[in-house]
Amino acid sequence: MAVLQNGKLFKYNYGLANANTKENIASTTNFNIGSLTKQFTAVAILQLSDRKKLSLGDKIAKFFPDLNKKVAQSITIQQLLTHSSGIIDHYDYADKNLKHVHNADVFAAIKSIDSTYFSPGTNYRYSNTAYCLLALVIEKTSRMPYSAYMKKYIFWPLKMVHTTIWNEKEKITEEAIGYEYDSVSSSFKQSGPKENVFFSTEGDGGVYTSVDDYLKWFEALQSGKILSTAIIKYARSAQFPANKQKNLSYGYGWFINESSTPCEVYHSGSNGGFRTFSFSIPEQNFLIVIFSNRTGIDLEQLVLEINKILRPRK
Repeated sequence: MAVLQNGKLFKYNYGLANANTKENIASTTNFNIGSLTKQFTAVAILQLSDRKKLSLGDKIAKFFPDLNKKVAQSITIQQLLTHSSGIIDHYDYADKNLKHVHNADVFAAIKSIDSTYFSPGTNYRYSNTAYCLLALVIEKTSRMPYSAYMKKYIFWPLKMVHTTIWNEKEKITEEAIGYEYDSVSSSFKQSGPKENVFFSTEGDGGVYTSVDDYLKWFEALQSGKILSTAIIKYARSAQFPANKQKNLSYGYGWFINESSTPCEVYHSGSNGGFRTFSFSIPEQNFLIVIFSNRTGIDLEQLVLEINKILRPRK
């Protein structure tokens, strides 16, 4: 975990990256970060929009001619980004005989479905399927594999040289192994790519990175290294209401708590035995980031406890 406050950086490492080898966790250990991947996917889409390769208002029929026409002509890129598309989840339709389900398999699972959960743009429903489709949009627009695009235009320019997208052939350096905790037997069982068929969908949760590399990412967002600060501010601002009662919205890859001034920007991640959380106040250059390779810990509650110490009046 790391905390950035008032220009000071605090890093803390606890536990084991690998229970078999007894390798300790370090700030260079690479974790699967689950849905924190969505902010990387969203920024890649915004890069392509900034370069006039696509428009957020584009109907997804432009990119998916094989998708059911009724659905494809009713959903925009922006609605995929904000979880307001109503696209049907792929989980019940994907081929369970596959060892690993990838973005293309997600598309194959839902391409013939002729309905959505609601009329696109009228409601909010969190969607991993949407971000798998966004990864395919990146591939179709850039004519590069999603992983290759992310390396060339995001990871390598920021010197996040050990950050990567999981696939069967990718080498993960200093890899943390994910574990699920069984409270009944008080034991851990391994839970990562080998044990989870949907672990391998890239656009919604495929990034492996370390706390050190994530700090580079946050600094780049703050300074406008890979996109203008104006575009990043737009991405980390309310775009669609997620919970009106709580004054909570979704931006492009981040949740936005508008009840706080300045706004709080955060996201959690959950994939196999991995749990992650990133909480920030961009206007104050404030960040708390926690990566864990075990279940059974409430990271959101831990972030709240840290905030009670660092921001006692908030």
